[in-house]
Amino acid sequence: MPLDRHPMWRAPQHHMDVEKSHDHVHWIELFYDLIHVVIVFLLGNFLSDHLTLSGFAVFAGIFIAIWFAWADSSVFNSLYVSTDVKHRLLMSIQIVSAMVMAASIPHILDKGWAYFALAYAFNRFITAYLFYRTNQLGVEETVLASKVSRNFFLLAVVFAISAFLPKPINFVVFALGIISIQLLYMLPKVGVLECSRFVPRLGHMAERFALLLLIVVGEGFFKLVITLSEKGVYKVSPEIFVNFVFGGFAVFVLCWIYFDFVGNGKPKDTKKWTLVSWWIAHLFLMLAAVMVGVALAGEVKVGFWQPFPLKYAAVGCAGLALYLVCLMWIQSTIETRIAHRFATPAIRLFGIALAVITFFVVPYVPALVGNMLWGTALISQIAIPVTRGFIILSKEEKLADDNAAQNTN
Repeated sequence: MPLDRHPMWRAPQHHMDVEKSHDHVHWIELFYDLIHVVIVFLLGNFLSDHLTLSGFAVFAGIFIAIWFAWADSSVFNSLYVSTDVKHRLLMSIQIVSAMVMAASIPHILDKGWAYFALAYAFNRFITAYLFYRTNQLGVEETVLASKVSRNFFLLAVVFAISAFLPKPINFVVFALGIISIQLLYMLPKVGVLECSRFVPRLGHMAERFALLLLIVVGEGFFKLVITLSEKGVYKVSPEIFVNFVFGGFAVFVLCWIYFDFVGNGKPKDTKKWTLVSWWIAHLFLMLAAVMVGVALAGEVKVGFWQPFPLKYAAVGCAGLALYLVCLMWIQSTIETRIAHRFATPAIRLFGIALAVITFFVVPYVPALVGNMLWGTALISQIAIPVTRGFIILSKEEKLADDNAAQNTN
């Protein structure tokens, strides 16, 4: 077999130039995702330790920055089928840069910032080089790869500079760099989305989103289990065990309502604003999932009759409301499913409204009541569609069977 036909030596190829390209995620991408388990966990810890408006702003900003780094790398792998040795080594270096970013998060407000910003700059430099490499190899004959690589090289410099600037200028410069990434995608005429070959494998990206969603929602399990283990599983009351079980079930339902209604869903068309909406909605959905995961740690901090900790309640109620808004948003951008008949906007709005009401009620009621309200907001999002779907589809099936029987007679 010629070397260029073997995956380990085959040069990257745009998926449009490959006779048969599949949408499945390569093991290298899955391995790259593993470092994000650590990143999301440490970000959740940061938010738990900084339950203030300024702390939340830093948490959200860092999450968005890391999400864009992950997404831009995923876009490259979706555009270009890359499995050769050099690509694997570059991805390993990108993993190490993400490791440094993760280690910097607990001290990101002080001495950890320079390490985070430099690691982030290097991470973006690697992404820029991946695109540059395809251009140098002659894989991409249009301006796509050169335009993207130029943008990321310049932004890598901006992020590196922010590492050495005083507060708060460092955060402002870094934030402007993050905003610029998206503008360089979306701006008319000059944006990368204007390139005709900027068409990622939509099935591949849908699977990437779904896999990362599992990681960010799964952070809720981490928070619950570690919080209980630190308290001492043998020390807590039966009330806390009930709350603990409720929290675990809530994490499961968060995944359930995503995968049944929007998970692995491809955009309904390739129009620019459909793709952008699909992209941004997933960003905020995952941000909301981490918020809910952090809030669920409060389940192990209180029994039935004390009020639920207000700061945790604020994060949990806001997170659930945002999660449901994003589910509704994603559902409007993807291909229609049978399940969409039963997961109507009215059901989503009911959950959103109840999550907001719960926040205002929580300080005045026992945690048992707060959990019942919040749990109703969440569980209704699967219980109502599943029940309605079963009833309606059963009736339709019976009607079809009756019609078939009449036609036979």
